[in-house]
Amino acid sequence: MTQTTWPTVAVMGAGAVGCYYGGMLAAAGASVTLVGRPTHVDAIAENGLVIERSDRRDVVRVRAASDAAAVRGADIVLLCVKSPDTEQAAAAMKPHLRADAVVVSLQNGVDNADRTAEVIDQAVLAAVVWVGAYMEGPGIVRHTGRGDLVLGVTRRCADRPGAATHVIDVSTMFERAGVTCSVAQDIESALWRKLVINCAFNAISAVGRARYGRMAGQPAIRDLMETAVRESVAVAQASGIGLDATEMLATVWATANALASQHSSTAQDLLRGKPTEIDSLNGYVAERARALGLDVPVNRALHALVKLREAGDDLA
Repeated sequence: MTQTTWPTVAVMGAGAVGCYYGGMLAAAGASVTLVGRPTHVDAIAENGLVIERSDRRDVVRVRAASDAAAVRGADIVLLCVKSPDTEQAAAAMKPHLRADAVVVSLQNGVDNADRTAEVIDQAVLAAVVWVGAYMEGPGIVRHTGRGDLVLGVTRRCADRPGAATHVIDVSTMFERAGVTCSVAQDIESALWRKLVINCAFNAISAVGRARYGRMAGQPAIRDLMETAVRESVAVAQASGIGLDATEMLATVWATANALASQHSSTAQDLLRGKPTEIDSLNGYVAERARALGLDVPVNRALHALVKLREAGDDLA
């Protein structure tokens, strides 16, 4: 890719994250195809992709399809499906991927890039996504804050040909589209940082039906969040990831201030009756802790409560 040309991009999983970043790339001039649910695909085909912000409304004309075959020919595929759907999505893409395509995981959790690489042979990158966004309606994504990325190659994916070059090329692509995209030499630590933050916010926001600012403003909930963070950091450290609990807590409270009006993606999923990613968040920490002989009672409880809500609402 040169500075005057754009790679061809496909987005596998055109939900809020996929639509936001796909829309940013398309608005900047890249050729983008969104692969998503028919309700969104039909709306985008008719009205364009709408990106709503606090100060403006942008409409981006972009191709959209509901079949994984639409990734055929793409230089770069952004994998944005929910974490539980990772293997299924990778298998659906596999017959259609170019041999030299690059797949970038823009997903919650710490192991999606590695799981993807177990299914496909192409280079796989991992991205930490820092964006507040949700689908406000068919083909309409609401951007509520941030939008930067951290990009890198996990240790398991480092042996794929050209991995280091691909990281620079993809980072350059996003930067050209106005998306801040830094490169991390240790992407595992960056992924775990995001996981710890998700473990502090997502489940409590979902079960308590609360926004981040209100959560952090209540002493009892603040204490609960702190315990979830300390447990998660302990599991990260036991897994060889060098996180610091004090630093992570400062980041959590700064996030609560910066995204005070945000409610978690887990809360959004429950409100819409959709499966959550909680197994890849607090559930992952609980499972990893069990394997390491550690106890994380708050993370286990938060995981269990979200799973209970996910299974149904007796008071509905």
